[in-house]
Amino acid sequence: MNNLTIHTLETAPEASKTLLQNSIRNFGEIPSLHGVMAESPVVLEAYQMLHKWFQASSFNAEELTVVWQTINVEHNCHYCIPAHAAIAKMMKVDDSLTTALRNHQPMPNAQLQALHDTTLLIVRNRGQVSEDDIAAFYAAGYSQKHLLEIILGLAQKVMSNYINHLADTPIDKRFAAFV
Repeated sequence: MNNLTIHTLETAPEASKTLLQNSIRNFGEIPSLHGVMAESPVVLEAYQMLHKWFQASSFNAEELTVVWQTINVEHNCHYCIPAHAAIAKMMKVDDSLTTALRNHQPMPNAQLQALHDTTLLIVRNRGQVSEDDIAAFYAAGYSQKHLLEIILGLAQKVMSNYINHLADTPIDKRFAAFV
């Protein structure tokens, strides 16, 4: 562990306290990740906004899960994989989808497979995706809007995955069953 502080409402910088209260409102507690991010109020606020905006994207619950978990698994994020399995459960996403994503198994349908494959290509190739691969993504029923929204999800996941790697963020009790 890199000894990064995990803040509470009492220890957080003043500018992070309202943001942590938002976390409590949304999650019933302060997720450890948010406690780490609270050291920098602008980081916590940016993360909360990216999360809100990605959830407001045109993706449904299954598609959000595919993007989040594809990135989490690719980045090997010990914290976000179980956290997003729990979030998927709360969003009523079938457990078989999160299991398939964790175990590098095929997606349940061609459209989700195209989303998974394209997300992986974007992550692995740092956004350098061939015209043929983008055409295949569009042929699966997605559009330019979806391609751009994958990047929004990626921005959120880069923040959380990388911070979790730096902090070795402890997994919250509520996510422990999903490890």
